[in-house]
Amino acid sequence: MVARQSIPFSAYAFGFLRLIRVQNLLIVVLTQFLARVFLVGPKTEAIKCLTDPTLWLLSLSTVCIAAAGYIINDYFDIKIDLINKPERVVIGRYLKRRVAMGVHQVLNVIGCLIGLYLSKWVFVADVVSVSLLWFYSAQFKRQPAIGNIVISLLTALSLIILAVYYRQNTGIILIYALFSFGLSFIREIIKDMQDIRGDARFGCRTLPIVWGLRRTKYLLYTLIGAFLTSLFIIANSLNNTRLTFIFGLLLLPIAWMTYRLVIADTRRDFGYLSNLCKLIMLMGVISMIWA
Repeated sequence: MVARQSIPFSAYAFGFLRLIRVQNLLIVVLTQFLARVFLVGPKTEAIKCLTDPTLWLLSLSTVCIAAAGYIINDYFDIKIDLINKPERVVIGRYLKRRVAMGVHQVLNVIGCLIGLYLSKWVFVADVVSVSLLWFYSAQFKRQPAIGNIVISLLTALSLIILAVYYRQNTGIILIYALFSFGLSFIREIIKDMQDIRGDARFGCRTLPIVWGLRRTKYLLYTLIGAFLTSLFIIANSLNNTRLTFIFGLLLLPIAWMTYRLVIADTRRDFGYLSNLCKLIMLMGVISMIWA
């Protein structure tokens, strides 16, 4: 009888960190901390802002729910991921399905309880996020556009929650939330283009499957134009010249992304565009320092 090969703890740990997308969670934390200091302010009291226990709790609540969302998404997507990205499958390889579901539930409870401690409105936002993430993973992501919109809204919500809780400088916070929503929406559609083969095999009806790659590209060109126009209109309405200048600088990588989208044809091309979107989002987050 051949003994079952044991998996070292380091492999479990690495697999779990990959499952919860730890790099994305760190970006969420960075986003909320920079927004607290440079958008909510005051900037002159940066140390006081960073050591504020409520900020840490708010960020922890967001991270717990986001991590739970990644787990439940992978839980429902095991078969599709075995085709689209087999090397990144964690559930069933490093983590049993029932354990993954248990961790998902514990993280959701922790996140919502922290939200309830902070504010009833934070709690409501947390419960809505948990519900949307479940329905997204179970159903919405397999439908045209609705799954993309849900994820984009939840991405923006990590900033909107700061406006709801602190109720200061809401205008500039909301324009960055719009920035997050727009780029996230574009990126989610690009990811669907990247994963079209596995999604089609399991009956998903994402935009690239329903419309085809060419028509989906035309939609993305329109979305990019509308996204940029709305950003500049709102920035001008706030009379914030620095913000207008920042968005002007971000035109360069967005123009490059649009060019690469025009010539994109392979899964590798769309993977590059997805990573480029994430990089532009990170550049936008860092730009809060000068907004």
